[in-house]
Amino acid sequence: MGITGKNGMNRRAFIKAGMVGTATALIAPPVLAEELKKMAGTEHPAFPAPVYRTLGRTGLKITVVSFGAMLTPEPEVIRVAIDQGVNYIDTARKYMGGKNEEIVGRAVKGMRDKLFIATKTLPESKTKTEIIRDVETSLKALGTDHIDVIQLHNLTDKERIFFADTREALALLKKEGKVRFCGVTTHKNETEVLNALVDDPDRFFDTCLVKYNFTVGKEVAVAIKRAASAGIGIIAMKTQAGGYDTSALGRITPHQAALKWAIQDPSVTAAIPGMKNIAQLREDIAVMGMPFNYADVRRLDRYAEAIAPFYCNFCGSCESGCPRGVEISTINRALMYVEGGYRDLSLARETYAELPRQATAAACIDCEGCAARCVNGLNISARMDRARAVLA
Repeated sequence: MGITGKNGMNRRAFIKAGMVGTATALIAPPVLAEELKKMAGTEHPAFPAPVYRTLGRTGLKITVVSFGAMLTPEPEVIRVAIDQGVNYIDTARKYMGGKNEEIVGRAVKGMRDKLFIATKTLPESKTKTEIIRDVETSLKALGTDHIDVIQLHNLTDKERIFFADTREALALLKKEGKVRFCGVTTHKNETEVLNALVDDPDRFFDTCLVKYNFTVGKEVAVAIKRAASAGIGIIAMKTQAGGYDTSALGRITPHQAALKWAIQDPSVTAAIPGMKNIAQLREDIAVMGMPFNYADVRRLDRYAEAIAPFYCNFCGSCESGCPRGVEISTINRALMYVEGGYRDLSLARETYAELPRQATAAACIDCEGCAARCVNGLNISARMDRARAVLA
């Protein structure tokens, strides 16, 4: 029997409505939209059997495509994923100003023993008091007595890994049973962060949520393999390289190919693509068990060409050439949140606002010419102009 919510819509009806009515621009091509309508008309829409891998030394067995909840507005979407065997949900204290954890909490109510929850402390939290405050707040928002994986949010170098106050707080929370495992997340300088986790004599952190997609350099893959070999559980994010809507591929989206690229790596336990609705959920979890083939390679080649004029892979190499110390990669990440598949101006502006003013695109206004150079040929000056227009 379907589960009926307060609006009178049961689970089956919700799936149908989500597949037909909430597909975003990522899934908009006419043929795919028509296929979704056909599938929505079936009485029992088929989902693939879930595939599980072990998350490093934690021993947690999680679905290779797990749930990125950052922009999920409805708990019912998450509940459908759980019904289909997806058992790892990633959220954060800062997402939606704390509301995202509340959405996850409503989604998992009565189902907590079927899944694992990962969340993150606030990016600026470092002291023992701040870390404990964040975790206590998250526990309340999530409606749970423990967090399976607590992560330090958005590390850009190795320094925060070794903060004594942070470690003391996390160790205390583990002792109290409020936290089971500890991890970090990183969009930038991933190689440095990953290697520091391995080189840490205490091996304090158990997992790393890392930006990993087909555009990254080989050094990141090498660092991921080294970390996985050391027992650190690797979870991939930003796997769809922005999820941009492009007509370059005609009626075929590149997003399944991009997701398959990431999880084909045996060093990666899982990926957590962001899923706003049932259509995105279906598209993403469908790749579990699918092979990555030559057609996927060609699809990604064409997608890479299409997004080259505006996609930044956040390597940060351009920033050493900027005399003003502008955080170009973070600014480009904020732009991706508004221009790519996220389509979220609030998230973009929140990310931009985290930067000190002297590191924003405002510092570029009186430059005669941009001294920073992108190794991939991105027009940095034009991107900073765009940031001032959209994000300020």
